[in-house]
Amino acid sequence: MRLKLVPDVTNYNFFGYARATFGASVVAVIISVILVITMGLNFGIDFKGGTTIRTESAQVVDIGAYRAAMVPLDLGDVSITEVFDPSFGAEKNVAMVRVQAQEGFEAVTPELILAIEQALQTVDPSITFPSVESVGPKVSGELIWSAIFAVVGATSAILIYIWLRFEWQFAVGAVVALVHDVVVTVGIFALFQIKFDLAVIAALLTILGYSINDTVVVFDRLRENLIKYKTKPLIEVMNLSVNETLSRTVLTSGTTLIALIALLVLGGDVIRGFTFAIAFGIVIGTYSSVYVAKNVVLYLGLNRDPNKDKTPGSPFSNVDA
Repeated sequence: MRLKLVPDVTNYNFFGYARATFGASVVAVIISVILVITMGLNFGIDFKGGTTIRTESAQVVDIGAYRAAMVPLDLGDVSITEVFDPSFGAEKNVAMVRVQAQEGFEAVTPELILAIEQALQTVDPSITFPSVESVGPKVSGELIWSAIFAVVGATSAILIYIWLRFEWQFAVGAVVALVHDVVVTVGIFALFQIKFDLAVIAALLTILGYSINDTVVVFDRLRENLIKYKTKPLIEVMNLSVNETLSRTVLTSGTTLIALIALLVLGGDVIRGFTFAIAFGIVIGTYSSVYVAKNVVLYLGLNRDPNKDKTPGSPFSNVDA
């Protein structure tokens, strides 16, 4: 038996309320921008600066016990991760303790570092501290700009690819959808003040890749149907294309979300922001592939002149992706 979440043939009118769905997306983007400006983002240590302490111990690292021992110090944002390396022996257990820069100081003071070390030694008397490194505000500022350039660069590369692969209307629709996904996701992080660090930037780049993959699948089917149904209205061809790829979209997004929800519930604090960003991004990316990207193409229109070259797109449109 074959699993069927969606019937083989569907005829949903996805574009019956095109103005309402696109309008809702515009409102969501505007609200997200306002939230980021007014509430700001809860930047993690990567962007605020702080101190990283490397620990080594003969005992197994107990992240929960380490964190509990540091709670009385009221350090704010603290990240503790165990380091795994094939070269480590059984007696070598390594962890990285990252503490945000304290108010009024560029880095954690020597006195506070000593207090942290003493607190951890109450959990494990054999623990040692081979290295202590600080990240100042200047480096953090550079990381923020690097993150912005990474997202903008990825979006620009996708714009060029879609433009060459299809037509300029498709490229505009795809990029508008990607901007929508990123801005709304960042807006959610501002609304709920979820920690925003470099892991979340990696999640945003993952969202860009996932969303554009979903968009290109429907664009490919749309291009095929534009050749097949030359006189059918564009909105009907779009509805047909989305319906024909609906089963694939639901199965792909659904199975990915199952794994992400498990990580979100059981993965712990270290990857919670990363996992939440990808899970939300998949939902909003699936939505935007239809209700943003395709709506933009619908509003811009396509040149369907029968005397035009048989295959819509550029000279590169027949190149295998």
